[in-house]
Amino acid sequence: MAKKTPLPASMDFYQDNTKLKWVILVVSVLISAGSIYYTDRLVDQLKKREKQQVELFAKAMEYAIVEDFNTNVLFVTEEIINKNHSIPIILVDDSGQIAFTRNVDVDSTRSEKKIKEQLDQEIQSMTETYEPIVIELRDPTINNEIFGTQRLYYKNSALLSQLIAFPYIQLSVLAIFGFISYLAFNYSRTAEQNQVWVGLAKETAHQLGTPLSSLMAWVEVLREDHDIKNKGIVDELDKDVRKLRVVTERFSSIGSTPVLKDENVYQLVNNVVGYLQPRVSSKINFEVYTLSETIQARVHAPLFEWVVENLCKNAVDAMGSSGTIAIKILRGSDYKVFIDISDTGKGIPKPMVQNVFKPGFTTKKRGWGLGLALAKRIIEMYHEGKIFVKSSEENMGTTFRIELMSA
Repeated sequence: MAKKTPLPASMDFYQDNTKLKWVILVVSVLISAGSIYYTDRLVDQLKKREKQQVELFAKAMEYAIVEDFNTNVLFVTEEIINKNHSIPIILVDDSGQIAFTRNVDVDSTRSEKKIKEQLDQEIQSMTETYEPIVIELRDPTINNEIFGTQRLYYKNSALLSQLIAFPYIQLSVLAIFGFISYLAFNYSRTAEQNQVWVGLAKETAHQLGTPLSSLMAWVEVLREDHDIKNKGIVDELDKDVRKLRVVTERFSSIGSTPVLKDENVYQLVNNVVGYLQPRVSSKINFEVYTLSETIQARVHAPLFEWVVENLCKNAVDAMGSSGTIAIKILRGSDYKVFIDISDTGKGIPKPMVQNVFKPGFTTKKRGWGLGLALAKRIIEMYHEGKIFVKSSEENMGTTFRIELMSA
């Protein structure tokens, strides 16, 4: 049994590119989840600490209000109450009047009414964040009897708010950086592929030039032998030499920017069919359908014929020794021309459909998997058209569609 031709390392890389993307995605998610989890733990610890500070502040306020003005009160006032420089708090008495604020930005140039509205909004915001702490005012001279209450509203400090937002800002920056890196990677990969395609095409055209010139000379020599000429051998050799010249021209066109012209699509397709029919099994039947034999499209004839020939050869491989290749040429809307190439072969499994145009992908025992990738490049890059698998069903056949701009 013939062994499958091994792919170059670069082809293996691009073939496994999808797996690599998934690995990078999973690692990124794990790093992001770990960052958020760690930051959340820090936030929870800081929240508990700030809550303890606010509760201590409330105790200090309660103590300062009910105690006589003495050294202890001065200590409480200076060391606890006045030491809070970060946590925003608002103290409200029983009547709803604001008795005390700290670390709340208030524009002192505004009217009292505007300031009151601003503080009310702050209280509403604080209530949505945390439940207020109730301070009970007791009279130590009458068995600590409660003679009033106050409510202490508070919210996260600026440091804690920034810490809460930090992982999301961090992830946003990483996402933007990752997106830019992805674009740069794709651009670099595309540029590398372009260089590979162009270099390969130019080198192939160059290598074909010398033996082709020699073959052309030998054909002319054989024409002088009347016995060989009468057998039709020279004519068949001449056809193959002309085909090699077309192949060389195709590779030369890939290495440069091809010029598109208005061409008769029906005639180009028949050129390909006429060349392939005597070179495949007699049980392979070609059928070309069109409502108009004058449909034209803007194409580079040698490259377009190459794409059609490539798809037909793949269809022959898929069918084996017998089957039908049906080619339909249709005029679509928006100045488009559709060429559908269908076969009655083994079809393409659905999981593989999305990979058929990737370099290195092949189901053949021999081959590099470059034919369809090259066809996609020719149609989409040079002709600004589209090529895709229109339909495929296992053991029923496959249909490829080419979309071109009409003349």
